[in-house]
Amino acid sequence: MAEVKTQSSLVDFKAGDHAVYPGHGVGLVVAVETKEIMGSKLEFYSVQILETGLKIMVPKTSVSQVGLRPIISVDEANKVIEILKVKDVKIDNQTWNRRYREYMEKIKTGSVFEIAEVLRDLFLLRVDKELSFGERKMLDTARGLLMKELSLAVDQKTLTDEDEVRQIFGL
Repeated sequence: MAEVKTQSSLVDFKAGDHAVYPGHGVGLVVAVETKEIMGSKLEFYSVQILETGLKIMVPKTSVSQVGLRPIISVDEANKVIEILKVKDVKIDNQTWNRRYREYMEKIKTGSVFEIAEVLRDLFLLRVDKELSFGERKMLDTARGLLMKELSLAVDQKTLTDEDEVRQIFGL
């Protein structure tokens, strides 16, 4: 799948901006702080994750390494919606724990497109067989990560207009 490049390494966040931290979801940049560490002054983004309240300090110089990125664009959101609508996908017939590890790796990338694939695959798999506890939890995690970002990227009507998307998110 062709990945749309985001410019996370080129982005300069300001206090009040929304940003996505891989594996944790959408956060709010609450401050840009300068701290002195071992005699060097470093600038940090202080990001508060909306879902959990977790506060993360990200050095400005490490933004691309940790995967901190801006909220997706409307075009990217539309691509995510298209991924979610695809029904004809081959789902690996491997054991649930291998599938779980594979899906967890995709979620950790922070790529909204990978997370959309995980959500779609688990949602479709749930129709054929009962998901393990871990897979159900992962389905909820992927749904939460995507829902928050999509709701900031596009208006609610765009999400509720699509039957497949409404069904996946329970709207």
